[in-house]
Amino acid sequence: MSLIIDNVSKSVDGEIHLQDIHLTMQKGSFNTLLGPTLSGKTSLLRLLAGLDKPTSGRIMMGGQDLSSIPVWKRNVSMVYQQFINYPHLDIYENIAFPLRRAGLAKAEIDRKVRATAETLRIDELLRRSPGELSGGQQQRTALARSLVKGADLLLLDEPLINLDYKLREEFHDEFTNIFADNRDTIIIYSSTDPLESLLLGGDILVLDEGRQLQHGPTHDVYRNPRMEAVARVFNDPQMNMINGRVENGRIVLGQGLTLPRSTHMTDLREGKYRFGLRANALGLSRASADDVELEARVELGEINGSETFVHIHHNEVSWVVQEDGVHTHSLGQVIRVYFNPEYLFAFDEKGMLAAAPKYVPGSGTAEE
Repeated sequence: MSLIIDNVSKSVDGEIHLQDIHLTMQKGSFNTLLGPTLSGKTSLLRLLAGLDKPTSGRIMMGGQDLSSIPVWKRNVSMVYQQFINYPHLDIYENIAFPLRRAGLAKAEIDRKVRATAETLRIDELLRRSPGELSGGQQQRTALARSLVKGADLLLLDEPLINLDYKLREEFHDEFTNIFADNRDTIIIYSSTDPLESLLLGGDILVLDEGRQLQHGPTHDVYRNPRMEAVARVFNDPQMNMINGRVENGRIVLGQGLTLPRSTHMTDLREGKYRFGLRANALGLSRASADDVELEARVELGEINGSETFVHIHHNEVSWVVQEDGVHTHSLGQVIRVYFNPEYLFAFDEKGMLAAAPKYVPGSGTAEE
């Protein structure tokens, strides 16, 4: 049973929330909606859940137009950012709620509740009330209630955003196991975090300002962003972008940084381009003999958990270097930074991908 979103648009009081969304999601698939706040992710989830109607276009599932099916008759589950549980029911009854409404036999309800609770590691909490649980345990309960239903469509609207960093990491590690046996449900997970999207895998739809930028296997989209806008959304920190050109068989970045043309750039015509380099492709030490050295001035050191984002300035261009560990640098300090030209992306003057590296740091695998 596939889900077809057929040129769907949504406007509210003349303001466009979604514009011409078109894609197909297959039964048993895991899909991520990636985009910044107000990119249209929640608007799309609300349309799929039946809470709103599209201004134009159709949403088809199993060959049937969902607009003809009332929301209470759709076999859809949704998990929100907030921990939404029934405070007057214990955890067992919270999970059992949709099964009792569906009229399942008592023994079948008990089997499904206990199996789902065990998968989500809350089987020892079934007789507690939601108020006795931590935030992570409450979100596990909400997720269990949605999973136990066996819905055709499971919508997850940034379900981990209100959990602390450690709990989010635990969930990411477990998600593969939680959904490992999924063969019937189409799962759609909304996120603003590019790293989270990479960890979850599956397929991805990149959204920005209500527009569909790219759809496909997550790691393929990461390695080959079809336009500069995708590269901007699918990176945190954003990809370093430098105006440049190809001339006389060489690449010139910014105000005269000249590089040999890399193997993946050999087919580029001479002319102007925007060159992109991910922050994790820059380093504070030389990694290979092919690395280019920059002498740059530190503008800011930003510690982000176990990583440091070093903001630097070189020849009128600002760059961001992503380094593992905690690094401290004085503002204005002159440092040396290195990168391999083989990691450069090239976008043409229309912002479309002209060349992509054969290997991208952080993608997990080399490009086939």
